[in-house]
Amino acid sequence: MGLLPADRPDPRAWLGGLIFSRVAGPEGPANRARIHETPGPRWFGPDRPVRRVHGDASMFIGGLSALLLQSLHPLAMAAVSAHSGFRSDPWGRLQRTSTFLAVTTYGPADAAQQAVDRVRAVHERVRGTTPAGQEYHAADPHLLCWVHIAEADSFLRAHQRYGSHPLDAAGCDGYVADMARIATALGVPDPPVTREGLDRRLAAYRDELRATAEARSTARFLLLNPPLPLPARVPYGVLAANAVSLLPGWASRALGLPRLRPAEQLCVRPLGAAVTAGIRWAMTPPREAA
Repeated sequence: MGLLPADRPDPRAWLGGLIFSRVAGPEGPANRARIHETPGPRWFGPDRPVRRVHGDASMFIGGLSALLLQSLHPLAMAAVSAHSGFRSDPWGRLQRTSTFLAVTTYGPADAAQQAVDRVRAVHERVRGTTPAGQEYHAADPHLLCWVHIAEADSFLRAHQRYGSHPLDAAGCDGYVADMARIATALGVPDPPVTREGLDRRLAAYRDELRATAEARSTARFLLLNPPLPLPARVPYGVLAANAVSLLPGWASRALGLPRLRPAEQLCVRPLGAAVTAGIRWAMTPPREAA
């Protein structure tokens, strides 16, 4: 009584599997097994804040917000536009990024280092010149630092607003310090290790940031033309609106993204919390949830 017929899939398992396959790709189950089941030391123990943040469904909003914020550095945006397949293969790029985060956060230390080494090898090859004539190199420590702090800030902000168990002040500092471990391995010199230090470093980049035509085009692609079937666009639209609401006001204005503060408080954020909770429910096995 109360059980689904044997030939009908569990809706929770079906939805969770659908989301996981999109985020992790066809190799997701095998990668998950290797990451979590391979014995050996890890970069981060089970009690570290980075594990709590990166394991929460709030990352869906934080990741999208990070992409928007990162696009405001003209050199970073030029490198992505010229060398990344985010338009032709957006799901592939998402899957590679999510796998990197999973390996470095939860995987064995040797696997985490191998993942970092692969990314650094790619960064060494990414060079070019912007339409304005500025040269860029993805391995430039200053540029790497911008990408890192935009990610760390966006992930943490999303977790504090939409996460199931927001961190206290010490936990926020711990998360920034954990992320600094990964950043250092990627070639970032002296990354911030506290929330206050992260805020100061973000402010130090402010004069370098602006919305290029490429950045505004990327924002339109991410927010208005996602490669999704029609039924998925409604919950995605909620996630996208909340990603915009996480941005600093100057950043959303630069990208031409309209915001109505009263509507954010009364509608956008509650819907964002509801959709995030739905994703969390779908992707948490019932036994683990209990």
